[in-house]
Order: sequence, then C-alpha cells, then structure tokens
Amino acid sequence: GVIVDRVSSDMNLSATVAQLIPSAIFLWFFLLSVPIGVLQARIGKRNMLNIGMGVTALGLLVPWLFYSFPMVMTGAALLGIGNTIVQVSANPLLVDVVPGNRRSSFLSFSQFVKAIGSMLGAPLAAIFAARFGDWKILFLVFGIVSILSVLWLGNIKIEETKQQGFKVSIASSFKLLSNNFILLMVLSIFLVVGVDVGFNSNSGQFLIKRFGIEQVAAESGRSIYFLGRMLGTFAGAIMLTRFSSQKFFMWTSLLGILFLVAILLIKSSALAWILIFLIGMAVANIWPLVFSIAVGKYPERSNEISGLMMMAISGGAVIPLLVGWIGEISNLSIGMLVLVACMIYLWAVSMYCLKKE
Repeated sequence: GVIVDRVSSDMNLSATVAQLIPSAIFLWFFLLSVPIGVLQARIGKRNMLNIGMGVTALGLLVPWLFYSFPMVMTGAALLGIGNTIVQVSANPLLVDVVPGNRRSSFLSFSQFVKAIGSMLGAPLAAIFAARFGDWKILFLVFGIVSILSVLWLGNIKIEETKQQGFKVSIASSFKLLSNNFILLMVLSIFLVVGVDVGFNSNSGQFLIKRFGIEQVAAESGRSIYFLGRMLGTFAGAIMLTRFSSQKFFMWTSLLGILFLVAILLIKSSALAWILIFLIGMAVANIWPLVFSIAVGKYPERSNEISGLMMMAISGGAVIPLLVGWIGEISNLSIGMLVLVACMIYLWAVSMYCLKKE
C-alpha cells in the first residue's frame, strides 16, 4: 500500500497503472503456490521457508538499489515469489509445532505479529523521507529483517510432520477442488485477501477523494487499518481459546459487512478513521480462521491445501484492480462496493461452516 502511494506520487502514475504493483506481487500466488506445495512435501517446510525469505530480501533490495518503474515492478515480482513461498511453508510449519486445539489461536497470533510490520510501513516511510530524504530506506530495513530471519530459522530445531503413503503432486492438489468444502474455502481466501489488499491499496485515495484529506494524513489511515488488524488478531488469539472457529468466522464476517457499508455512507471524516480501525479488526481473523478450519478437517492433506489456499492469495491481484477500474469509470465509492460483495460471500460461507460444525 505504501509503495502504491509513494511510487504513484514519484512517477505520476494513473490509478490503474499504480494497481499493477500489487498485481505484480500477488500474481505469483496464483502461478506458483501449488508447485511450491508439491516441492515442499519433498524438501521440507523449513528449507522452503528459508528460500522464500531469501527471495523476499532480494525483492526488497532491487528497488532500493535501482529506483525506476521497471525495477519497482521487478522488485514487486520477486517480492511476490518470495512471499508465495513464505506463505505456503510458514503456516503448515506453524501448525506442526502447536497443539491441534490451539491451531486457530496461534495462526491468529502469527497474523498479529505480521500486522505489526504492516502497521509500521507508512510511518517508517514518512520518517525516512523526512529525516533522510528517501522513503525507500524502508526496503532496506525489511530486507535486513528477512535475512536475519533466514539465519535464525536455520539454527533452530523443528520436527516436521511428513505425509506418509501418498505422493503429493500438482494433479492431486487440484483434484481437491472437486471437494465442495475445499473449493468454498479456497474461494474464501481469494476474496478475503482481495478485501484486505483492496482496502489497503485504495484507502488512501478513498480518504482523499471522499473526505478531502491531504495525502500524508490519508496514508496514515493505512496504519490505523493495520492497528485494527493487529489488535483484532491479538484479541482473536485469546477469544479463539474459548469460542469455536466457525462461530467466530460468522460474527467477524458480519461485522466486516456492516463497517464497510457504513464507511461508504457516512460524511464525517472523524467517523471514517474509527471505521477504518473497525474494518481492520473485523477482517483480521478471517484468513487464519479459513485456513485452520480447512486444515483441521483434512490435516493429512495440509501441503496440498496450503498450496491451493496460497494460490488463492492471487485475489490480492484481481480485486484491487477491479476496485480501481470501477472507481475510474464511475467513482471510488462505487468501486469499494466490490469489497462489500466479497464480505457477503464470506459471511455466507461462515454460515455453511457453522451448519456443518
């Protein structure tokens, strides 16, 4: 999201061209997730995760060293490849090392940690721009964090679960989509990531155009969103030790619909900040809930399910582009209705899961 706003400003990009940046990142989830899940079954989750974090670091360093639109797109592509590998491997690796009844809780807590990094993006870019005249130092900082993570993970002991008596393949992975439950959950990941990235990448322009807020302040709305996500995942990690994943999924989806509709209808900029925070809280736990519900039902197929679900993260390439395109031919508020439609689908799936519980 920070990259979209800053590069758009630096290079005078149109709204549609700017949305090619997240598309270049999230496209790789669609292309590589299933093959990575297959390879991961052979070389192990930790090895795969370290490769992913190494590629992520490279993707961050390229636009820091060579700042032009082609290099930004190259860095975005590498970032997408690295993040695809990380997401496919990190989640089932986490599932390996936590008790089965705490799966949803720990996955939510992992999203809490992730949200801290996301929330820091906009203020760090602003600090680096003000103090050093270069917001791109942000790339270097996160690149170093990725390299340190590789060194740390390579030096700890982990016992991974391995699939026995069944050879994982691309065909076996895609065959799982014939299972209606798995198909519904994969589509849920596609849409919830689309909502997350779509709101994140369009929120700055939405605040500017809808409420007349100036750019730097509008960018801070993204941090408020991630603050909501961070606190939402922390609260979710605690609440999921007491409530079923299915019930929690239903209520958080319903709240997401209500808050998104509200921000499109209100005229108060002060209330908009509050709703951005609440939208972040509502969306925060849906991703780990969907993942844990699906893996919990078919734990022996975790590598394949993880690959399919990470492929569905490509929703982050499609939904924001759709929001931006509709926003250009009409207005951004109309474009944001796409996000409401996505949330309605998620609520419907949550009701199905609750019925099947």
